[in-house]
Amino acid sequence: MSYEGGDVMSIEELAKKIDFDYVHIRYNVVVEGPAIKPEDDPDVKKILPTEEPFRSIALAVLKADLKGVEEKVKEALKKIDPVKVIENGLGKGMDAVSALYAKALYFLPDVMLSADAMMAGVKLCEEKLGKATKKKGTVVSFVAEGDPHDIGKNLVVMFLRANGYEVIDLGRDVPNKEVIEAIKKHKPIMVTGTALMTTTMTAFPAIAEMMKKEGISVPVFGCGGGAVKRDFVESYDFSVYGVKAHHAPKLADAALAGKTWKELRYEYPKVVGEFVAEYADRMG
Repeated sequence: MSYEGGDVMSIEELAKKIDFDYVHIRYNVVVEGPAIKPEDDPDVKKILPTEEPFRSIALAVLKADLKGVEEKVKEALKKIDPVKVIENGLGKGMDAVSALYAKALYFLPDVMLSADAMMAGVKLCEEKLGKATKKKGTVVSFVAEGDPHDIGKNLVVMFLRANGYEVIDLGRDVPNKEVIEAIKKHKPIMVTGTALMTTTMTAFPAIAEMMKKEGISVPVFGCGGGAVKRDFVESYDFSVYGVKAHHAPKLADAALAGKTWKELRYEYPKVVGEFVAEYADRMG
């Protein structure tokens, strides 16, 4: 190994000259310690059921084990009500996934795979019931007119469906008139709109104004996306600034419980159950 001056030094000689007190150590080795299993995360521990077979089902969802979910659900359905399997097993597993996603310990691929595993289990439960399970409520989701970016909307839809909501997915680049027609037809408890560009987010106040003129309303009009900020969203009626996709089911649950959009604006951190920097002034 060469160094300034042109001389050659062996690794052993170089090591003798290094003051290791000044060598940076990877932070995660020191601060975080050894890796832990997803089920050992403190927040996940609070969510996962302790009773079997619900725990095994929830763990299979947490680990995105589709085959395992199907096997465990089939076995459970021999003696347990399908609705209980969904609520106490599959649902709890997805709640744990959401908790890890909120902490940035799980990422989009993890969530999607776990959601697929959960929905496979739900399908088996619905077959046992002979009908689709009753949904909590209906949500209309769309991407603003002129905007082709639908990753955020797809995440919102996935989290809502995984949490028991019927979602009317209008897709991307949706004309304002179509959104209004969907609201009239489906009477949702919540509407979610996403926009990535500043040129397309203006669809949201336009839709709110159209609702006013036509005498219709929704409990919550959740608006979010890369271009969207809280002050903009709170400049028109019905709206709540949605910060993260996994917050959508909590907002929908709050709407079901009777919370208004005005209340949700001021209770957002409490409703979603976590610190939200965008609402730091309303954390009290």
